[in-house]
Amino acid sequence: MLRVEICSNRELSFLMEAHDALSGAIAKRAGFKGLWASGLSIACSLGYRDANEASWNQLVDVVERIVDSTELPVLVDGDGGFGNFNNARLLARKLRQRGAAGVALEDSCFPKMNSFVGDRHPLADIDEFSGRLRAVRDTVADDLVLVARIEALIAGHGMDEAILRASAYAAAGADAILIHSRKSTADEILSFASTWQNCLPVVIVPTKYYRTPVSAYRDAGISTVIWANHSMRAAIAAMRHVCGRIIAEDGIAGIEPDIATLDEVFDLLRYDELANAEARYLHAPDPRQ
Repeated sequence: MLRVEICSNRELSFLMEAHDALSGAIAKRAGFKGLWASGLSIACSLGYRDANEASWNQLVDVVERIVDSTELPVLVDGDGGFGNFNNARLLARKLRQRGAAGVALEDSCFPKMNSFVGDRHPLADIDEFSGRLRAVRDTVADDLVLVARIEALIAGHGMDEAILRASAYAAAGADAILIHSRKSTADEILSFASTWQNCLPVVIVPTKYYRTPVSAYRDAGISTVIWANHSMRAAIAAMRHVCGRIIAEDGIAGIEPDIATLDEVFDLLRYDELANAEARYLHAPDPRQ
């Protein structure tokens, strides 16, 4: 399903961020057909910074819960693979075992730093990172969609370097290219797409250039847009607001109309399915026995 969304679909696809089973279930209920297991959002939900502070096994545990709760295809933000080629292929094998549909690896050095924090973003050597991609491809074959994420524009290396890396990563076995930018407009992204000419499908993350209309991405032939951290950020804003009001109002009566009801919670987590299963499988003991 993810391969169709990213690699085979001529229509623009959308992946919604999920950082736990609940956010995944909400995205599915909203109508999204695929999910992005965001490294930033998962780290944040665990109380870590997006600087490889959360371990790869913590990541795959969260991914397993997202997959189980939604049954949607999940593209996992694998950072740089948590080390060299050996770490990357171990991560990919574990993600396949936990039901992920794909993994995105970025050409950063370990430990990475979030793309929007600071100005120090050293890039991995092209040949070394290509080795990581080949190791993942040899390990999981076509069982996972492999997305190569290019940080050249983030690091200030320019368009020629981004195209050079995209070509190398395509040769190394990537299924798609994720080109990232921290600019407030989509000029860099659209320029890349025009130069690249869809040699492989292009995936983008318009966190910073959010004012660009989606029609521009369709016109540019971009394959997939990832809404990368918005459920996590919405949750922070909502929880901060509710906690502040409870403190200020010395109670919860005022906030009750503005939060989800318990019935909505039970509906989202399908308590009705449990009740139906109990009726089918859980029989009262026969008093004659």
